[in-house]
Amino acid sequence: MPELPEVETIKRDLEKIIKGKKITEVRIHNPKVIREPSLSAFKKGLLGVSIKNVLRRAKVLILELSNKKALTVHLKMTGQLVYPGTGKQSRVSFHLSNGKVLDFNDQRLFGELRLLNKWQELKFIRDLGPEPADLSFNEFKNMLQNKKTKIKSLLMDQKFISGIGNIYAAEILFLARISPERSAAKLTEEEKYLLFKAINDILNKAIRLGGSSVDDYVRPSGKQGKYALYHKVYGREGKPCVNCKTKIKRISQGGRGTFFCPKCQK
Repeated sequence: MPELPEVETIKRDLEKIIKGKKITEVRIHNPKVIREPSLSAFKKGLLGVSIKNVLRRAKVLILELSNKKALTVHLKMTGQLVYPGTGKQSRVSFHLSNGKVLDFNDQRLFGELRLLNKWQELKFIRDLGPEPADLSFNEFKNMLQNKKTKIKSLLMDQKFISGIGNIYAAEILFLARISPERSAAKLTEEEKYLLFKAINDILNKAIRLGGSSVDDYVRPSGKQGKYALYHKVYGREGKPCVNCKTKIKRISQGGRGTFFCPKCQK
């Protein structure tokens, strides 16, 4: 699933190419991805309106429109926004006033498109924790107090902190040298600071490199993100740790694969 760096990359790319464009036609090739409102209301609410702003909240893209509505796009596992699109693999195609098309592709149909009057009232967004970049160290440190949850699971809890998923939780903990199985409440003051710094360092570097093209993620241009080339632990089970040469271990946590170095991460 695209995480904060991937969705932020898409947001920044789209800002440059579709902001200010008018939607002239909406072609729905598979209605399953339209979650609300009805198909007819979805089309009607988009036709002839301009894209005023492109925003991101956690892993959700938000296109604010000239009619005061907003199109929210949750890519989930296999969603893609491709520009210019061809319509060949598209679930929904948005034809724009410059004659080009923005395609929403989604092989597994888990993605969600919504046309909303107030995107801020979407339950998923209301329930989100703070964005990592909006937190001070003291705020982050206070959030960890009395949290007995294992630290990797806590980092992936969108109600605790928003935007971090499986890939970046693993990379963050490796950089901070913290085992994914540690209880958050038992981290030392120094470890909390190292974790806070690692969150920002990893996410910012991933954004600079366009995210991680793992599975289906691509940028709107179709190009892959380059950060996967710099993964230290994610997807590297059995390979030598870049620091100590110990083999990277994989365990299951919450039904997800967790990668870490058993020697470097304590």
